[in-house]
This record gives sequence, structure tokens and C-alpha cells, in this order.
Amino acid sequence: MSGPVLECRFGVRYHEVDQQGAVRLPVVMTWLQDAGIEHATQLGVAVRDLKKLGLTWVLSRLTLELEHYPRGAEEVTVRTWPVTREGRFSIRDYQLLNAAGQQIGQATTSWAVLDLKSRRPVKIDDHLPPYQLRPVRALADPFGTLPMLEQCSSALKLPVLRADLDPNRHVNNTVYAGWALEAVPAATADSCQVTRLEIGFRAEALYGDTIRSCCAPLPDDPQTLLHRIEHADDGRELCRLRTSWRQVR
Repeated sequence: MSGPVLECRFGVRYHEVDQQGAVRLPVVMTWLQDAGIEHATQLGVAVRDLKKLGLTWVLSRLTLELEHYPRGAEEVTVRTWPVTREGRFSIRDYQLLNAAGQQIGQATTSWAVLDLKSRRPVKIDDHLPPYQLRPVRALADPFGTLPMLEQCSSALKLPVLRADLDPNRHVNNTVYAGWALEAVPAATADSCQVTRLEIGFRAEALYGDTIRSCCAPLPDDPQTLLHRIEHADDGRELCRLRTSWRQVR
């Protein structure tokens, strides 16, 4: 059986950087996703294993903190491990290290196992084989409910494309962060970077949908934005986000 911690290395490629030359945030999320998938495969609980049982993994919550944004040609090591599997949810955490082995970021995620027919979560211990846990949090987030954005100050509509879908045939979780960032005013997006990203997933987006991405700063903290991703036709809430920003040095 694979050990409780997996390390994966990633290099920053030219098409993965933004106008400031730093890696784009959704790319960092794909690193976490790829490392988690590789480890789940080694543990025998990857999506392809669960689908044989009529199940799949779905991401419920994610919190990511970045102290340093890697730039072109930099190498990043992602360390990941499962922390808990209690009831209907499993926590998986991550550390991001630079080439010198210094920690430049950390993340924590909460996952549910979904019955593909009922579209409802099931108890993990009743359906998945045992595997080794490492009960150490990289980021101690209790995953409290994110506040709902009530009043939008910036928004745009975007179509759901085939390229946004994953093997579960719904929008991949990494896409939502990109949608949220598209609605951020240029004054912030062009001069600042996200230091903390929190996402709470609430409903699926499917091919052919049109979504509306909304955001607004907190009244008492302009460096923190609340985001809402909703279905453009009926206003159904798909995702809540909260981002914290700092001026680019």
C-alpha cells in the first residue's frame, strides 16, 4: 500500500503565467488536483475505482494560501496526504515547496463520495476500502459556512464550454476560481495577487449553462472580496468564494 504522503513535482510553463509573469491561480489548483488524483490512484480510491461501485468523489470545500507565486521555469513540489475520513467527508491537505524545500503555500480540501444515481453523498467507511491517514493539518480551517454575497459591484456572464468539463461531466472545480477572478475589477486584478482563496461548492454547472460571476469588496476590508457564481437564467447559486489580496511587490 502507498504511504500516507505523496510528493509530485511541477514546473511552471510559459502558457501558465499571467501578465505579471507569475503562475495563474487556477494552475496551482490543477497541481493540487493532479497530486490528489495520483495519490488516490495509489490508494485504490481514484474516480475510476469508485465508478465501478457507482460512486465518485466531489469537492465540497477548498482553502488555499500562497505566500509566493512561482514564476516561469521555477519548480514546485506538492506534498499531499489524507487527513481524515469521517462520516460523509474526507479531508485531504497539501503543502507547496520551492526548489530549496521552503514552504510557499498550503491548502486543505474537504471531499464527499457521491452516489452517481441518487446524486447524494454516502458514508465513506461503508463504501471505500481502508487506507492510511496522516492526521496532521497543513492548514487548520474548520470550513465554516462562507458568507453569501448580497450586493454585487462587478459581474459578467460566461458560457460553460466543453473544455470546462471533467470525467464526471460537470464543470471541473479548478474552473470556478478562474470564473471568479474574471469578475474582479482591473484596478485590483492588475496590481494585486490573491493570498488566500476559499471556495464552497453548492451545485453543479453543466455544458450549455451560462453562469454569472459576481464580486464585491467587504465594506470594512477592501482587500477582501466576496464572490458568487450563479446560474444566469434562474439565479441558482453554484459556488461561493472569498479572496484576500495583497499588492504585488
